[in-house]
Amino acid sequence: MVAVPVRQLPETSINSLRVLSRQVSRTLTAEPAALGATLPAVAENLDPELSRCVPRSPQGVLVLRGLPFDVNRIGPTPSHWSHVAAGRIDEWSAQLLLLALALGRPLGWEGQQDGRLVHDILPIQGQEQDQTGASSSVELSPHTEDAFHPGRANLLVLSCLRNPDRVATHAACVRHTQLDDDDRNVLSRPTLPILPDAAYAEAQQSDAPPLPVATLWDAGAGLGLRYDPSYTPLGDGDPEYLDAYRRLGEELDRVAVGIRLDPGDVLVIDNDTVVHGREPFRARYDGTDRWLRRVSVRVPGRQRSATEATEHGYGQRVLDPCLT
Repeated sequence: MVAVPVRQLPETSINSLRVLSRQVSRTLTAEPAALGATLPAVAENLDPELSRCVPRSPQGVLVLRGLPFDVNRIGPTPSHWSHVAAGRIDEWSAQLLLLALALGRPLGWEGQQDGRLVHDILPIQGQEQDQTGASSSVELSPHTEDAFHPGRANLLVLSCLRNPDRVATHAACVRHTQLDDDDRNVLSRPTLPILPDAAYAEAQQSDAPPLPVATLWDAGAGLGLRYDPSYTPLGDGDPEYLDAYRRLGEELDRVAVGIRLDPGDVLVIDNDTVVHGREPFRARYDGTDRWLRRVSVRVPGRQRSATEATEHGYGQRVLDPCLT
C-alpha cells in the first residue's frame, strides 16, 4: 500500500497565508459576491509554491501541514452548521479560500448550507445515520462529492479543526484498481442515475427526470470516476452492470487508505479520481466533537465525460463567484 503523501508547507507559503488571511478576515464578509469580487486579487499575492499543492501522486490525495492554526482560538464545535455566523469569515476560513484560489476557483451550492463557500462538517443530532457529512454512528460510504451534479468540484479541500477521537477519513483512487476491459466498458456507458443526496432537500424534490450517468470515463491521464452507491438505484441495474459495479466497489475497498487528520491538517482530494468516506464514531454533542471545514474547488480545463454536458443537475445551481 502506498502511503498518503504529507507535505510540510515552506515558510514562505505559511507567511503569505498568515498575512493575507488576516487581511481578508478583517476586511471582508463571508457573502459570496463580496468574496468573489475581492479574493482573486488578494490571492495574486500568494506564494507561487501553493499552486503546486494539487495532488499529483497516484493516490490522488495529499495532506498539507504547517498552515497557521491555533486550536485554542476556534471555540467549541457547533451543534449545527447554521450556528457558525453567516456574515463572518475567520482567518482559518480565509486561508482555505486562498488555498482554493491557488488551486482553482472555490464554488458553492445554492441549496447547501445557505450558499456558503466554506462548509462546516460536524455531527448533527438526529442525523446520526444519514449518508451525509452530518452523520456519525454509521460509516459514511465511499463516494464522489456531489456526484449527482455535472458541476461538482474537481478538488476538495478538507481542513481539520478538531478530531479528538482520531476518526479516519477513507480514500480510494480508481487508478489503483484492477478492472478488466469488459468491466471498464460496461461502467463507461451511462446506465443508472445518481440522485441528489440528503444535503440537497430541494434537489431531491425536483421534477426533473433521473438521467443515467457514466461511472467511469477516460480523463486523459487515466480513469475518471463518478460514484455514490448510497444514492444510485442499483435495483434497476441489469446483471452485467451490477456485477461490474460490485467488482469496482470491491477494488475500491481493497486500495482504500485511512487518513487520521490532526487539527491544522488540510487534506486535498481529487474528486475526479478519488472517492472518500469516514469511519463511524460516537458523537457527544458537548462542543468537543470532530469538526472539519470543506471548500469545493473547480479546476479550469479538467476533462470529464462528454455525456455530462446535457445533464440538468436536478435544478441545483452552482455558485461560482470568482468566475471572471
